[in-house]
Amino acid sequence: MYFRPTPTAKSKALRHLPNPPSPKPRLPLVGHLHLLDPLIHHSLIRLSKRYGPIFSLYFGSMPTVVASSPELFKLFLQTHEATSFNTRFQTSAIRRLTYDNSVAMVPFGPYWKFIRKLIMNDLLNATTVAKLRPLRSQEIKKVLKVLAQNAEAQTPVDVTEELLKWTNSTISKMMLGEAEEIRHIARELLKIFGEYSLSDFIWPLKKLKVGQYEKRIDNILGMYDPVVERDFFSAGTDSTAVATDWALAELINNPRVLAKAREEVYNVVGKDRLVEETDIQNLPYIRAIVKETFRMHPPLPVVKRKCVAECEVDGYVIPEGALILFNVWAVQRDPKYWESPLEFKPERFLENPAEAGEAGAIDLRGQHFTLLPFGSGRRMCPGVNLATAGMASLLASLIQNFDLQVVGPTGKPLKGKDNRASMEERPGLTVPRAHNLVCVPVAKSTATTKLLSS
Repeated sequence: MYFRPTPTAKSKALRHLPNPPSPKPRLPLVGHLHLLDPLIHHSLIRLSKRYGPIFSLYFGSMPTVVASSPELFKLFLQTHEATSFNTRFQTSAIRRLTYDNSVAMVPFGPYWKFIRKLIMNDLLNATTVAKLRPLRSQEIKKVLKVLAQNAEAQTPVDVTEELLKWTNSTISKMMLGEAEEIRHIARELLKIFGEYSLSDFIWPLKKLKVGQYEKRIDNILGMYDPVVERDFFSAGTDSTAVATDWALAELINNPRVLAKAREEVYNVVGKDRLVEETDIQNLPYIRAIVKETFRMHPPLPVVKRKCVAECEVDGYVIPEGALILFNVWAVQRDPKYWESPLEFKPERFLENPAEAGEAGAIDLRGQHFTLLPFGSGRRMCPGVNLATAGMASLLASLIQNFDLQVVGPTGKPLKGKDNRASMEERPGLTVPRAHNLVCVPVAKSTATTKLLSS
């Protein structure tokens, strides 16, 4: 039986350099997979405390390098990105479900440049985004109307599901002109894209279809093949819904932040008309809440790249073909870089330097390596502006119109200090909350009445 040895540098210039430190022993076939939990970002934090901010693992026969500091992020994603780290790593699920032709995963080169230009110039340019603003406003009003109806009837609503309907309907109508029929596939895609098959890392299994993982891929292909071929929607649906779900949970658990946000909305917009997307530029605290949510709950807690050319990083040789993992979740909660990192504190991102300090100047565009919720460099998410604007608009609208009372184990809404949302995570590409946010809405403004009569 063949076991891939620890790689050594191919070029003479790098041959004297060591590989990043690695746990011992490395087991046959599985490598270091036995060290990983389903929530991989937590496993990587535990290992980095022992082996340092850069270390190596073997996922089966796949050499893997883990980076857990902003200094290393900059070396990988800025200094060496153009030559060595310009391509994303694909799991077998992504390859099969997108016919190895995913917009998000296409290797760096002329075709990628063409696709990127098409997306930025034709789909996400300012004119197109502005033209579709009424559509986005209409989809937000649908969510608000559902909650208003439940508030009037004093009945629970699954807010998590409503958020997924909202993002799915908005993106798919913008891109495809269809909505409800692909909501289920959006969730299934993002769930399986965040999982791994043994065949991803153990090379003798690559030609085999192993276990339920491969059967689930076949089922998705069989049921939704026409939709999966148009894969652009999968990048924008679940991630925005999950981030908004986390934001609402944080607001429920932090009534001080909620009260301050509501005061801002009432001062700027009032109670008689609904929030519009154009109002967001005048709501700095709402924008700060969005940033703080992406800091504590990044859509991609672990960003992945593939090393396409051997190079040196921080005194170590990084082998060609290696999977590179950037533990964004760890850095964004590290007390070295953030004051009170486990506290939900939007004030840190206010543009007023006196209140926010240095963090007030940090944006989400991948230029500040302590905050990379959308990645960085050539392969960062191109829809960051659209995602943050839509999320801010919906959050401001919900804050203006409703309080959310979490439904407890007995089926009754929790009140006062007992009204808290679970912050437990579950595995997935976007790491959503483990339990859906089921709440009884309580109307807070006169605009809610207009929703019911419209």
